[in-house]
Amino acid sequence: MSEHAASLEPLTGGAGTNLIGSLGAPDLDAAGYVESEWRCTGTATSYRAPAGLPADGRWALEPRDRAGYRTRAVVRRPADPAAASGVLVVEWLNVSSGADAAPTYGFAAPELVRRGHTWVGVSAQWAGIVAAPALVDVGGAGGLLALQEADPERYGDLHHPGDAYCFDLFTQVATGLLGGAAAGEAVAAGPLEGLRLRRVLAVGESQSAYALTTYVNGVQPLTGRFDGFLIHSRGGPAMPLGEPGRGVDLEEGRHDPAVVVRDDLDVPVLVLETETDVLGHLDYLPARQDDGVRFRLWEVAGAAHADRSLVGDFETFLGCEDPVNRGQQRFVVRSALAHLVGWTDGGAGPPAAARLLVEGDVAEGRRGLRYRTDDVGNVLGGVRTPCVDAPVEVLSGMASPGASHVCRLFGRRAPADETVLRARYGSVQAYLDAYEGATDAAVQAGFVLADDRDEVLADAHPELITW
Repeated sequence: MSEHAASLEPLTGGAGTNLIGSLGAPDLDAAGYVESEWRCTGTATSYRAPAGLPADGRWALEPRDRAGYRTRAVVRRPADPAAASGVLVVEWLNVSSGADAAPTYGFAAPELVRRGHTWVGVSAQWAGIVAAPALVDVGGAGGLLALQEADPERYGDLHHPGDAYCFDLFTQVATGLLGGAAAGEAVAAGPLEGLRLRRVLAVGESQSAYALTTYVNGVQPLTGRFDGFLIHSRGGPAMPLGEPGRGVDLEEGRHDPAVVVRDDLDVPVLVLETETDVLGHLDYLPARQDDGVRFRLWEVAGAAHADRSLVGDFETFLGCEDPVNRGQQRFVVRSALAHLVGWTDGGAGPPAAARLLVEGDVAEGRRGLRYRTDDVGNVLGGVRTPCVDAPVEVLSGMASPGASHVCRLFGRRAPADETVLRARYGSVQAYLDAYEGATDAAVQAGFVLADDRDEVLADAHPELITW
C-alpha cells in the first residue's frame, strides 16, 4: 500500500461545485444522497520505467521524483450510513473537453444510487485544473472551462504539478478518503464519515481509461490500492507516464504501440469498448485480448464512444451532420459495474462476450477493416442490446466520413430501409414483441440488469413502424 495519503478539507465558496452533468443523472436528494466537495492536498510521486513499457503490460515502474499538489474531489454518498452498500467507486474525471466531466457516473448513476454505492470524482489531471487547449473541441457549447478559470474564488488556490504525478495523486486521494480505516471499519471523519467500506473500485472513460490502463499495468502492482477496475472506452496505447508542469497530450501518442492489460493482476479488470473505440478513432483493435481469470472484455454493438443519453439536447451544439448515436450502452455500463462488484466479492465474474465482427485485410491496417453488418446495417457480434437485436434504425459508432473530431466520438444514427423493416415486422405489435424478447435475452445473458428492464422497454421506438 502507498504510505502517503491526501489530507482533505471542505471546499466551499464561489459558485458551488463545478462538474459537467449528464442527462441521466438522478435526483440525489430524492435518492437520499448528499454531495460535498473537498480540497485534497499532498505530495505525489512520479514514475519512470527503466525497462520500458512492454506491450504485454507487465511494467516495472519505480519512483522518479515528488511534487506538491492541491486538487479536488466531489463526493456523492448516502446520507444515512446504514443505507450504504460498502462499495466506494472512484472515478478518474475526464478532461478531454478542457473541463472535468464524469461520463461513467453519467452512464451508471441509476445503478450507483439504487445499490447505495458511494461515488467520488477525482480531478486527477492537470488539464482539469489549469486552463489548457481541449483535446476535443466541442464547438459552440461554450462554458467548458478548467476549474481555476471557471471559478477563481472557489478553485484559485488549487495546484497541479503536471500529469507525471497524476497516478500517485489518484492513489493518495482514494487513500485519504478512507482516513486509515481498514476494510469493514467505519471511517472516523471526513467526507465518508460513518461508512463501512468493503470494496474500493476505480472507473474511468475515454482519456481516463487510457490513464487507468497505465495505472493497472504499472501502479496497481506497487500500491494495491483498488479492488477492481472498470476501464471504459480506451484506445490501443496506454497513457504515457507524463512530464512535470504540463498535461499529457494523447494526440501525440495516439499511434504509439498497442498495450494489453497485464495478465498477472490479483484484482479483476473489466474493459468495455464501443464500436468507435474498437475500429474507429481510438483504434483499440490491436490491443484486443482474450478473457482470463481476472480479465473480461465487452465490446458493445450499436454503441458509440459518447451518445445522446449523456448529452441530450446539447447534441445541437456539437455541429454534427448526422444525428448522434442513441444506442443502449448505458444499460451495459450499469451491468458491468454490478458484475465488477460481485466479482470483487468473490463471485464467478461477468459473462464472456463475443467480439464485434471485423472483416477486411488486416495488412492494410485500420483503413482496410470494416464491421460486418446485418440486413439493417447494424454490426454483428459483440454485446447485444435490444436496439440492435430488434432494430428500427441503424446505430453506429462510426461517424460519416469527414466528421469533426467530436462528431467522430458520437457516432451516428440513420433511418433503416423500410423494405427491410417490413420484412422483419408485420406490425407495430410484432416489433414490440421482438423488442421485448430481445430485452429478456439481454437480461438472461447478463448484459442488462433486471432492474433496468422497464427502462429498456420504454426505450423502444414503435413510432418508427408506420404501417
